[in-house]
Amino acid sequence: NADMVWVQEEPKNMGAWAFIEPFIEETLIEIGAKNTRARYVGRKAAASTATGIAAKHKKEQQAIIDDAFAK
Repeated sequence: NADMVWVQEEPKNMGAWAFIEPFIEETLIEIGAKNTRARYVGRKAAASTATGIAAKHKKEQQAIIDDAFAK
């Protein structure tokens, strides 16, 4: 009955999420999990791996951590 959460630091279009998500969903269906979709937590899709602004990066990092542990 647990929620599956995929957390990544990279933007959504650069990390492993796009590759791994179908395999996670398939596995959750096979084991009869209550929730068959993993929840993505990370940066939105972007052309660059970093914002280039330390304060914005720190804020994004904190938002990722907060979202990952939120119910």
